[in-house]
Formats: sequence, structure tokens, C-alpha cells
Amino acid sequence: MHIQNAALAVALTLAQTAPDPTYPVRLPSSGGEVIIPSRGGQHAHDDVGYAPARRAGDTLYVSGAIVFRAEGEGTDLAAFEAQVRRTLTGLNRTLAAAGASMDDVALINSFHVWEGPDFAGTKNQQIEIIARVWREFASGPRPAWTAVGTTGLLGTGGIVEIQLTAHSAER
Repeated sequence: MHIQNAALAVALTLAQTAPDPTYPVRLPSSGGEVIIPSRGGQHAHDDVGYAPARRAGDTLYVSGAIVFRAEGEGTDLAAFEAQVRRTLTGLNRTLAAAGASMDDVALINSFHVWEGPDFAGTKNQQIEIIARVWREFASGPRPAWTAVGTTGLLGTGGIVEIQLTAHSAER
């Protein structure tokens, strides 16, 4: 399926907007439920074709969210830190909509564009910044983490995509 960059940008932007009182929406699914936390998540589900989060038993799978450089944002470390914070805020909202928190995350999978036009730092700086910002959202035991390098992500401006798996009993 070909996804237009504009549609993807809309989904990413809407997924990170302020909470809407009509959400979250929970849809029954095999062994659990699909959790749609926001209007952006509804767009992702209905128009793009993926669930923002899906619970199967006591495991919650959260679709990847992209740390991206928006138009006008810098490529320096401070800009990247703000971009990571924006992305983790969105992921935290998705977890909260499912009744979970960052402390429930058991596994992080991250996919990194180590060298590209949207980030001027190093591999180690990417990891250090993500780990530091993560601690603003979670104080519990650290999750397992696998970081993989890639040559690109969907859309433009993508630097890192972060996917989460959490232990979270059905609510």
C-alpha cells in the first residue's frame, strides 16, 4: 500500500494533539481489544490501516511513533530532545488510554536513521537523549531495548521510530 507523505504527516500530527473527551475508543478484538486514543489514532485506524494500540491478553502492543523534524525545527541536540519529548508524550497518551503507563513497558524497539539530514548528532547521542527523556516519563524498572539502524522511515523528517510492548492487564 502506498501512503502519501501528507496523509502520514496528518496522522502523526493528529496523534499528538490534545486529548478529546470522546476518546479513548475500545474495539473488541481476538483475545483483547484495539485502543484508539485520539482523533489522530482514529485516522490511523480507519484511513491508514493500523491500530495505535492493541491488547492481547495481558500484553499491550503500541504501534511505532516517529521522532521527526517538523518544518522549521533544527537538527541539533536540543531540537532532537524536544522532538523525542513530543513523541514520548504521544506514546504516553496512548498507554494511558489503555490504562497503562511507561512503567508498564517491558520492551522498546527503536529504529534509527543514524546518518541523515534531520539529525546532526551521533548514534550515542541519540540513545543518550532518548534514555534521558524516557526517565522523565518512567521511574520504574527499565524496559528491555533493541535499537536498530535503518536508512529511512515513512514520511519526511523521520529520525527514530519507537515501538512499545507493555504488560498491562485488560481493564
